Amino acid sequence: MADDDRTPPTAEAARAATEGTGHDALLRNDLPLALYVDMLRNRRIEEEIARRYGDQEMRCPVHLSVGQEAVSAGVCLALERQDQIVSTHRAHAHYLSKGGDLKAMLAEFHGKASGCCGGRGGSMHIFDVPAGVLLSLPIVGSGIPVATGAALAMKQRGEPQVAVAFLGDAAVEEGVFHEAANFAAVHRLPVIFVCENNLYSVYTPLKVRQPDLPLERLGRCHGIASVTADGNDAEAVFSLTRAAVDRARAGEGPSFLVFDTYRWLEHCGPNYDNDIGYRTQAEFETWRERDPVGLMAAKLQRQGLLDAGRQSELLASIDAEINEAFRFALASPLPEPGEVALYA
Repeated sequence: MADDDRTPPTAEAARAATEGTGHDALLRNDLPLALYVDMLRNRRIEEEIARRYGDQEMRCPVHLSVGQEAVSAGVCLALERQDQIVSTHRAHAHYLSKGGDLKAMLAEFHGKASGCCGGRGGSMHIFDVPAGVLLSLPIVGSGIPVATGAALAMKQRGEPQVAVAFLGDAAVEEGVFHEAANFAAVHRLPVIFVCENNLYSVYTPLKVRQPDLPLERLGRCHGIASVTADGNDAEAVFSLTRAAVDRARAGEGPSFLVFDTYRWLEHCGPNYDNDIGYRTQAEFETWRERDPVGLMAAKLQRQGLLDAGRQSELLASIDAEINEAFRFALASPLPEPGEVALYA
């Protein structure tokens, strides 16, 4: 991959995670480290959500993306702040990688007035307009036309923005995916459809839901530039997304990116669920060996960019940020009943 000298658009989140550790220059100039910090931060945040979920203070279900962090990091660091993303029910990492406010996210989970939806949306309805997180939606495939519409507006206004629709492998089985893909191709819209293929729709594997064909062909049949890649390789994700962004900004139309990855935890909730039989422990272990966070850490260690001391500093700083955000969420007030109309 070519060297990238610009500051990644979500490096402010990475800098916040490493404040006081002296890594700012590296984060501005070293893409692998920026990707690693983003992934590590998302992993620690979701692990803490899982750890605290049993306290029954969070007032919503949570769909965690532990194991899938390379996709959110690679995609969102390839975007500018003014670009917009639309996410799914598994939205936390997308929101955070794009620069969404952690305190507002956790407050939302706790049903607090300081949450990004005033405490009335929960983890599947999070957004941060200044950061370019347009919205997240829980209904499978429902965010795809929203991102496509955002891209249409961008083109009509003549603005050099890009819209990204995150979707899972099950979303390509919805008619709205094909309708939006066709519309985007016909009008050469600056939209990127990012499919996180984690092989399962809840408990149903891809192989019993669809023919044995590459998912990228679904994009190609609509005349969209399409590619499949390793979704646990953050640098590959970044590179392919950057190419798709460049195409979109140049007026060359949409792209369909399929990133193969794997969620470690249950479909919804904080636990491991291999015991219920829909996937084997052997399959799980094969994917866990390809931990995207661990792979990047190993690469940085080989390059001399990460050692035990620096790792400890990163973890301490990230964990302090997380603890402060949870304190904020727990201390925030519940919404006032009289303000319900503000969010109706």
